[in-house]
Amino acid sequence: MINSYAPINNFLRDSSFFYTISIGLDSRYSFVSKNYDRNFAMGEKTLKGKHFSVTLHPEDIKICEETGPKCFEAPGQLFPVTLRKHDGKGGFVVTQWEMQAMLNAEGIPEGIFCIGYNITEFMEAKERLNHAEIQLDEISFIQSHGVRKPLANILGIADIIAHEEDQTEILKLTQMLERSARELDLIIKAITTKATN
Repeated sequence: MINSYAPINNFLRDSSFFYTISIGLDSRYSFVSKNYDRNFAMGEKTLKGKHFSVTLHPEDIKICEETGPKCFEAPGQLFPVTLRKHDGKGGFVVTQWEMQAMLNAEGIPEGIFCIGYNITEFMEAKERLNHAEIQLDEISFIQSHGVRKPLANILGIADIIAHEEDQTEILKLTQMLERSARELDLIIKAITTKATN
């Protein structure tokens, strides 16, 4: 019921972390918390009465249009969505929401209640972590495959040199050892470059 959200809205009205909004059947904001206005009104006094789409990335409007009917099909159920909102600087922040149908005392739909928060830093950290994991996989592959050959050559040649007495053979083996060492050095430089990108 619509009145059952009043205590939640009052409780979160001054929250610095959470946004609470209600959207009427006319697709306009019927309630907007201070934090939501503070972050997304973009110079307007309040978003109350405005169409819900004014804060959204154009591609994310469809997510809300698809989720709203689901809320009315299953009242009492929370529907999670991730939405991009204008940041007021020409970019977007990423927000996580849970949406639920608001019904009146007779069970007739009156709108959608939404509670959300900013997850931009989390998403950026997740992206950095994914990038780091890809780099580590690539470095691991280079280490296990690229390093193995020249290192095995160096160890094998060093063992042969230790038992070789012919100076001509030792000179040839030393040149082979130097080539393998250079190859290993290039691979290590490639790993270092990849690790710093």
